[in-house]
Amino acid sequence: MVLKALMLVVFFGLMVGIGLYCRRNATDVDGFVLGGRSVGPWLTAFAYGTSYFSAVVFVGYAGQFGWRYGIAATWAGIGNALIGSLLAWAVLGRRTRIMTQHLSSATMPEFFGKRFGSHSLKISASVIIFIFLIPYTASLYNGLSRLFGMAFHIDYSVCVVVMAVLTGVYVIAGGYMATAINDFIQGIIMLFGICAVIAAVLHSRGGFLAALDGLSRVSDPLVSDAPGVFNSFFGPDPVNLLGVVILTSLGTWGLPQMVQKFYAIKSEEAVNKGTVISTLFAFVVAGGCYFLGGFGRLFSDVIQVTENGVPVGGYDAVIPSMLSGLPDILIAVVVILVLSASMSTLSSLVLASSSTLTLDFIKDLFFPDMNQKRQVSIMRALIVAFIAVSVVLAIIQYRSSVTFIAQLMGVSWGALAGAFLAPFLYGLYWRRTSKIACWVSFVFSTVVMLANIFVRSSFPVLIQSPINAGAFCMLAGLVIVPVVSAFTPAPDKNLVDGAFSCYDRKVTVRQSEALGDPE
Repeated sequence: MVLKALMLVVFFGLMVGIGLYCRRNATDVDGFVLGGRSVGPWLTAFAYGTSYFSAVVFVGYAGQFGWRYGIAATWAGIGNALIGSLLAWAVLGRRTRIMTQHLSSATMPEFFGKRFGSHSLKISASVIIFIFLIPYTASLYNGLSRLFGMAFHIDYSVCVVVMAVLTGVYVIAGGYMATAINDFIQGIIMLFGICAVIAAVLHSRGGFLAALDGLSRVSDPLVSDAPGVFNSFFGPDPVNLLGVVILTSLGTWGLPQMVQKFYAIKSEEAVNKGTVISTLFAFVVAGGCYFLGGFGRLFSDVIQVTENGVPVGGYDAVIPSMLSGLPDILIAVVVILVLSASMSTLSSLVLASSSTLTLDFIKDLFFPDMNQKRQVSIMRALIVAFIAVSVVLAIIQYRSSVTFIAQLMGVSWGALAGAFLAPFLYGLYWRRTSKIACWVSFVFSTVVMLANIFVRSSFPVLIQSPINAGAFCMLAGLVIVPVVSAFTPAPDKNLVDGAFSCYDRKVTVRQSEALGDPE
């Protein structure tokens, strides 16, 4: 217990110290929100990866989908690396950095407002972000606090409040730069931590080959009658597994806290390096998390199952139960690992939400002449408010057992990525993308995901799950935006030419006189 407590004190002290150190770089909006657009490839790649993977993945998704699909759940991690990291950086990274700087936009709603010449589009996007990031934030506390309870036997509410306060301190003090530096340190912890945990868990079941053999002998008539289905290539339910891959991989393309990382990177060379670093990070962390969760059914000695085939305590209890028998030093590593993942994601969420609400809502509607210092002060105040609301929601959710972690995240990711992915992607590449098409995408995804919360039983069976409903919204948006754009008035030519001029700017270079044959 002393060792675990000491490691936590050192960890928290380092995080807060970095936040205070970076305070001098967070005096204006550009510095507080984007780190002055001068963040290097390593910091940006790790900030992207640690914001991507949190307790939601390690505890919620790895536990739930590892239990459902066995070792095939690793496909979700592979998809996260190839689609959510490699392709996202390759397709969005460079163009996002160039156009957002050209349009002087610091947030995703501000990009929509300037790219499509619509003040109302900007306001609506900021409201959607603020509303749907809250359940995602609440899900972070849930997963982390379960591990804290296992390791320290501390009340859930205390865990939530401590994590929220400490994250708030370094984000409020140092802004994006403090978040990026802390994300780098937290990312290193995650890389080494997940490797150590996987090795220890497999060793406890006789090694990798013995664990695979044991998994091949596990059967569950409620899932499938096929023998060895939980260590098969695609698992017992490849269709729903595909929905998980799409939601968790393609979703990053439309999430404001993820895309905003591209706004801050300093150069094109940094984008290229960051692409490689981010992809490798995702392979290790995401692939490792889902791979670990795939062996959950081997721990029947510590995981009890209800008549419906669901683990007692829910899917969120699978990973903590698997880890409960590890040595104290590894338990401490796990706690620091998940704490790192959760605090990095939480810091990105609160920074994205507070900056959006301040710059795109409060400043535009009420104080258009607000100075930089006041804007930063309001963002800091909103970080406090956002954290407080999400803490209350997390505690209420836990005590009333409203839903699982993965369902909360599915609603949030589905609404945000479904609304923004297609308008943002086409807005970067296609001149014909119309403002009306953006509105249709916004309305369609938010209505579908809200309906999924309240009248889920009325949905077709295939998309009743928030995971599949979210994936459906993303794919539907990629069709809706070009179709609606084709049948609605073309955007203003001067507006579009002004936005896309950053991609074909003429450059004059000096050339010395060349010798040639006389004509």
